[in-house]
Amino acid sequence: MMINVTMYSSASCGYCQSAEHLLRRKGVTKIDKILVDQEPGAREVMMQKTGQRTVPQIYVGDFYVGGFDDLTTLDKAGKLDALLSQ
Repeated sequence: MMINVTMYSSASCGYCQSAEHLLRRKGVTKIDKILVDQEPGAREVMMQKTGQRTVPQIYVGDFYVGGFDDLTTLDKAGKLDALLSQ
């Protein structure tokens, strides 16, 4: 069973779409997306949890990955697959 992935996102965010594509290529079938541009208060919650204002902000299980650049860095370092298979 694959670990839960949560992504703070917005409907028109290219980096969010790229992050989702990368996760799908890695076999992630379910991403809990929280759309900060459509859900009242979601951006404020995201900012409190992550300290960041921009999307995407990605969690793999309880591990805070960060944004798209952080996700690709994990992948290039060969660490994303292990994180996703916990």
